Formats: sequence, C-alpha cells, structure tokens
Amino acid sequence: MGVLISAGWELVDHHCHGVVTAAADRAGVEALISEGGAPPPGETNFDTPVGLAIRRHCAPLLDLPAHAAPEEYLARRFELGTAEVNRRFLGATGTARYLVDTGHNPAGLTTPAQMAALTGNAASEIVRLESVAEELAASGVSPSEFRARYGERLASTVAAAGAVGVKSVAAYRTGFRLDPSPPSDSSVEAAAARWLHSGAPDGSEAPAGTGWRLADPVLQRMTLEAALELGLPIQFHVGFGDSDIRMTDVDPTLLTDWIHRHSVPVMLLHCWPWHRQASYLACVSPNVHVDVGSVLHYVGPRRGIEVLAEVAEVTPFTRLLYSSDAYGAPELYVLGALGFRVAMEALLSDRVESGEWAASDADRIGHLVSHANAERVYRL
Repeated sequence: MGVLISAGWELVDHHCHGVVTAAADRAGVEALISEGGAPPPGETNFDTPVGLAIRRHCAPLLDLPAHAAPEEYLARRFELGTAEVNRRFLGATGTARYLVDTGHNPAGLTTPAQMAALTGNAASEIVRLESVAEELAASGVSPSEFRARYGERLASTVAAAGAVGVKSVAAYRTGFRLDPSPPSDSSVEAAAARWLHSGAPDGSEAPAGTGWRLADPVLQRMTLEAALELGLPIQFHVGFGDSDIRMTDVDPTLLTDWIHRHSVPVMLLHCWPWHRQASYLACVSPNVHVDVGSVLHYVGPRRGIEVLAEVAEVTPFTRLLYSSDAYGAPELYVLGALGFRVAMEALLSDRVESGEWAASDADRIGHLVSHANAERVYRL
C-alpha cells in the first residue's frame, strides 16, 4: 500500500467545528474525545479506540514517543499550552479549507475567522437551521409571524455569515420519520404556539440560549422548507452521534420521499452504521452526497479502511466527500485526516494493484473525494 497512489492530497473538511481556545484539565480533554462525554469514575477515555489512537498518532506531534502514557501525554499538552497544541495539530492535517458548523455550543470554540487565522487557510460557515429558530424564539415572536420571520432570519443569517451551506440536526431532535410534504401555515402556527408557550411559560421574552430547543416535527419540516428556498447544500447529521440519537430513527432512507421532491444538494454526514444505506441513496439520487466523517477517528485508521470501502461500494466517486466532524479537541482533526488518508490510499491502491483501475484514474478520484467534490458542490 502506498506504492502507486499518493495520499498527499489537500483536504476540504466540509463538516467540522471549532477547537477550544481555553486550557482544559484532564477531565475536560477526556470529555472532548468521546461522544459519550467524560467517563465514569474508574474509567478513562484513553482506554478507547480513539484514546489509543491519540497516544499513537498525536503524541509524536508533541515531541513525545508514540504510545506515550496518558499522564505523560497530558503533561506535555498542558506544558505547550492550548494555542501551540492547536497550531501543531491543525497544521499537520493538510487541510486547505474548513467548513465550520457554528451551531453546537460555540462558546469557547474558534469561529471560522479564528480558524482561518490559526491555520492560515480559508474557513467558511455552515449555519444550523435549528439554532436560527431557537434564536428567533428567544428574541420574541408571535406564532402567526413565526414562519415568515424564520425565513427572513435564516436568509439574513446566511448572508451575513457568507455561509456556503446549512445543516439540520433533525436526527437529534425528531428523527427522520417526517412527513415529506411542506407543512401548512395553520399547522406551523399551532406548533409554534405550543413551542413558544413551553419555552417561556409566563409569556415573557426568554433570554437567548435558554429554554429553547426545537424538537417539533412540524417546525422541523418548516426549517427544511425555508432552507430549500436558499438553494444551498443542506447537511444532515446521520447515524453516529451522542446519546440524544435514537439510531432506529436516523436511517437516511427514511428521507427518501423528501429527497425526491427537489434537487438541492443533500449532504449526509457520518452515516455509520447506516453508511451503506447512505451509499445507496447517493447511487440512485444525483443530489445526494455522503461521507463517513467522525467514525474514522473513532474506529482507528486500520478499521477505517473497511468503513470507507463499504461506503464506497456503490457511491459514485463524484458524490463522496471528506469531513472530520472534529469538535473541540484538535486531536480529532489529526485522526480524521489520518484515518481518511490511510483508508483512501488503501482503497485506491487495491483497485490499481488488482488491475481494475489505471493509476491516473485512482489519482483523479483521490482529488475528487479529498477536495474537488466539496469545491464544486459548495461553490467554493
């Protein structure tokens, strides 16, 4: 592996988050390297596949030997400081552009502008649909005005941020068992009345960021209809995520009827363990694109070879993208890029060495998946 194909492609990370800007203690670091958060007493997240991968692949970037003990690793991390650790890890990924989802607990994380300053590479924003609705609810709005005001606020938020796409976290809130048709104005008004009343029981204006969590299926459908009006790629979290996910409700094929209604690019993120279903959708629907995102750093570089090979079984190579979904811990950017490069190298080398593909085709496909597909779809 690695003889015929170069894995030195630049990357466009089409879905990621910022990195932390403040120093964290051991508990804080451990919470960031697991979708399950901090471990219970007597356990450590360094005794997980991602924890062992950090010690193997990130320790050398801190001038430590591979497999350094967690205590040694953390001591060196704290000695260097957050800014230097961020600089070293992000600089090692070979990422040329970051598309940053700013909708999940952004306080204490780098903004897209800060990511660009930190790395010297371009960064663009992805606006989260639910966050815009929650900000609108907190600002004070009547149920009868909610739909129109949401459309206006979403458009202005996207324009102000220069955003290149939007994202839905319906997977965390309602699941994908949604009626694919647009909701009526009356149903939106009724749903908004229920939600706004529950968020501020006394009828007063709720402070921004408190009491508001959009999880109503009618309002979820409303946000998606408003997003379609923008014509931008719409990202969907699919599959692997934290404990809010109900895995039986996030099979992406549940979105089939909704997908068939329009031609706006649909970006299915992460997808494991539904990555084969996502691959099928990308095969039969020309507007569907997929990645396997964060699961690559959770399963480790070697197992990631199998995961990427499975999602690539029937996915057109013009519809497969790279993302890290790294959040908070810069180690996850390193593991995401490494896992992708190792898996993509293995996939392409296998095809060339078996005689199925020409080396020139493999190299072209490597560029498509690493950055060119994202550049085309997001109009970068």
